[in-house]
Amino acid sequence: MEAVLKNLASTAELLAAAAQSGVVEHWDKQTLSRAFHWAQYCEHIFSRFHNNPAIRRLMEKQLQLTNQSLQAAFPGYTEVSFSDFSRCQHLLLVGLLSNPELPGSIMKILFDTISPVNTKQSEYQDVTGMCSHIIQCKSACKVLSPLIHSSAVGADAEVQGVMLMERLGALLSQGSEACQTEHFLDSVLQGCEGAAEHFCLVIAAALLTTKDSQTASQDFLLDWLQKKHSVLQYMCSALPTTLLLDLAKEHLKFRDAYCDVLKKWASDMEYSIFDGEWVQTSTNQTVSFQRLTEHFLALFEVCPSLRDGVEKELNALKMSDGDFDVRGLSVWGDLLSALNK
Repeated sequence: MEAVLKNLASTAELLAAAAQSGVVEHWDKQTLSRAFHWAQYCEHIFSRFHNNPAIRRLMEKQLQLTNQSLQAAFPGYTEVSFSDFSRCQHLLLVGLLSNPELPGSIMKILFDTISPVNTKQSEYQDVTGMCSHIIQCKSACKVLSPLIHSSAVGADAEVQGVMLMERLGALLSQGSEACQTEHFLDSVLQGCEGAAEHFCLVIAAALLTTKDSQTASQDFLLDWLQKKHSVLQYMCSALPTTLLLDLAKEHLKFRDAYCDVLKKWASDMEYSIFDGEWVQTSTNQTVSFQRLTEHFLALFEVCPSLRDGVEKELNALKMSDGDFDVRGLSVWGDLLSALNK
């Protein structure tokens, strides 16, 4: 029993270090797997002894002593109880994701969706793709639960959006430099190569989460998105208009960025004599003049105060083109005519 109590205390120390210590910078896959092995061991201890009052009292007393020493070592440390060990692996995972010192190599292992899980080659469990597995499970819960509203972005993206916000919140709350947090977002973007549309859905889900505590994280994400012009433009062309409008209603920064993208698309159009229509030349050839007009009209409908300012700007651009009212001479003039029909 003495050895069990010692292991219990050591695992509590592991949870604290994983969440608040810089030691995770030096972790590799074996260290990560070993940590989850110990968390799994403590879950087994809980299931075996939680109904034994005498042994449970001993374990709670040991944890009380361990919590006191950890509170002295880690400011803001949250105590763990014996009951918490019923979900020890979950606590370890949340602690790691909340630690701004967690290296990208460990994040990649946890979110890996490509490498096959292999538990036979190692003494410890394989934690590859653990977060991806959790995302799938939580997504299934959302899809199957009749009490949860249907998601506009899809269950997978909604769960990943929440996780993205939690990770950003952890980085920002620890006073991490902006470049470090931007590097994290850049690495997520890089890891989503080949799945750009899903990545845009995850961003949308993150921006539409309703927790007040995540306002700073959403502002940071919006600022980052405005710097990634290609991502923002793809987002505005790939996502459903209804979803873009929800984002525009929720975030002034997104509304203005969305409007700027629409004006960018218009500026890249040339009039095709053969088609008798304005067509895209470079930026986004999938957006037609009619689709551009529909984007503007939908945006004006949900944000009426935006219309006057945009129309004044379009009028000024039309005048700079010569202020002609002949179709095909100025995209701004033709756009104004289409908007005011």
